[in-house]
Amino acid sequence: MTDYGHDLLFGTFVTPSAQSPQKVVDLAVTADRAGLDLVTFQDHPYQPAFLDTWTLMSYAAARTSRIHLAGNVHSLPLRPPAMLARSVASLDRLSGGRIELGIGAGAFWDGIAAMGGRRLTAAQGVTALREAIGIIREVWDVSTRGGIHLDGEFYQADGTKRGPEPAHDIPIWVGSYKPRMLELTGAYADGWLPTLEYIEGGLDAVPGLNGRIDEAAVAAGRSPGDVRRLLNLMNVSFQPTSRTLLNGPADQWVEDLAGLVLEYGFSAFLIGGDDPAVAERFAAEVAPQVRELVAKER
Repeated sequence: MTDYGHDLLFGTFVTPSAQSPQKVVDLAVTADRAGLDLVTFQDHPYQPAFLDTWTLMSYAAARTSRIHLAGNVHSLPLRPPAMLARSVASLDRLSGGRIELGIGAGAFWDGIAAMGGRRLTAAQGVTALREAIGIIREVWDVSTRGGIHLDGEFYQADGTKRGPEPAHDIPIWVGSYKPRMLELTGAYADGWLPTLEYIEGGLDAVPGLNGRIDEAAVAAGRSPGDVRRLLNLMNVSFQPTSRTLLNGPADQWVEDLAGLVLEYGFSAFLIGGDDPAVAERFAAEVAPQVRELVAKER
């Protein structure tokens, strides 16, 4: 059993389709009104069929009042870290402390290069992300005097001024799958944010991946519990009879998600599908019951 004991979060993983921008914003409003904790948006800046995620988040933040928002995950090669840190902090202050940061090293390198981004190898991407996390935290750290100075391999800062200070302590969640990225997650991040359908080996592989994060956290002088485990779940649907994971009646969803908490260590669940009715049932019929069941087992 691997339960890291975090409070539970429930939310959605929204496709930022440019063809139906109002529908995308309405999905965020629905999640907000339904009582979910998070609405997150894919970030593929090189994809012309998608809205720019940062612009979308700003608009969605203004249309909602309670729910937290995040990129899932932001493409670092097209979002320079110091600028991203200021954008996140600014929107966090404007929204009353409702912005979280999901970030990845980059993917779809042809698209990134076509947009003027730097093409990196996998190993270079890990180093760049580590440097970026350092800069982001430094920008947010207004309690330290003086500017930011970093002469990194991929990012430099020479007297960069600090601030603005975010409205709340913003966690940095990293989308990662491969060993070096998992080790970076354990050593430097506040959360691990994979998509179940992209995990090679599926749930059977999760204990090993968690173990790698745990070992890296301990080696860095941290606790494994310092890293929240979040999970995107794309293939979900309510069905009258039980089928596969999160494909069945609401009570099966409750059992499935409680198992993911208690046996696999996840504590935040973001569902795809872009279906407002599913999001409403997720909030009303699943989330409260999962919290109750997990509380009984803990």
